Amino acid sequence: MTSAMARDGRGDAPRHVPVLLAEVLGSLTPHDGDIIIDGTFGAGGYTAAILAAADTRVIAIDRDPTAIAAGAALVEASGGRLTLVHDRFANLDEVSADCGHAAVDGVVLDIGVSSMQLDEADRGFSFRFDGPLDMRMAREGDSAADLVARLEETDLANLIYTYGEERLSRHIAKAIVRERAEAPITTTKRLADIVGRVVRSKPGDIHPATRTFQALRIAVNDELGELETALVAAERVLKPGGRLVVVTFHSLEDRIVKQFLVDRSGKAPAGSRHAPAVHAPEPTFTLLHRKAVAASEAESAVNPRARSAKLRAAVRTTAPARRRP
Repeated sequence: MTSAMARDGRGDAPRHVPVLLAEVLGSLTPHDGDIIIDGTFGAGGYTAAILAAADTRVIAIDRDPTAIAAGAALVEASGGRLTLVHDRFANLDEVSADCGHAAVDGVVLDIGVSSMQLDEADRGFSFRFDGPLDMRMAREGDSAADLVARLEETDLANLIYTYGEERLSRHIAKAIVRERAEAPITTTKRLADIVGRVVRSKPGDIHPATRTFQALRIAVNDELGELETALVAAERVLKPGGRLVVVTFHSLEDRIVKQFLVDRSGKAPAGSRHAPAVHAPEPTFTLLHRKAVAASEAESAVNPRARSAKLRAAVRTTAPARRRP
């Protein structure tokens, strides 16, 4: 997954241009000899920039076999400094160990769907093209069409509301159930048309189906669960002084990253003579930025996708990683 997005319903963005690239490199600070994990390779924008910034080695991960195949040229051009692995970024610590590195100097995650996926109609990620309602990044497991066909109306409404933050989720779910009784909903255009008859939009608004498509994509790929697991994996694999940099594109993702870093960087509450001291684990990270970093007005003007991007970053301390829950 990568932020090199083509469109989010407001307009076109340059293809394969990583969002917040300067800010990512500034937070990651690659140095000669560093081992850095790009957990969301996508179109390779961050990886290429990291390799160009210093004499680094990059372990890049992507669950999409199409991205792995497309990255072959960059692997060839890297002179042995890039290892590209087909896997989930939630497994980044295990991937690193398999590549011979028990600890690394940096981890970067760009949580989103790539322009390549959006631009390929047969992947079913975008309502801009009519294609099969798929949305599977790894091309395995249940598709979006499977969820739309199988879920009960209440469950479908809850999914759209929770993952899409769509206030009209109940009406959308009711319309979907009504329409699928007439004929299976198997294409992106049909689903977008159904949602468009329920959600009204004004000129300049995002496409009416944006939030519903987002919700289905997150559910199909377990994106929030993957992110939570990846953050813990990054804590385990980063060296003291190593840096974690995460770019997100909507509030659900950003909330997970923010809560993780607040928890991991917090100090133990002070005790008093009236109450025993409260034991808390040592902080495993120190924050690099007090608040999330947003894209500049200039970048947002060129790439509308950058408007919603937020970057959070932290430095690994010497404290041991927390135990797995």
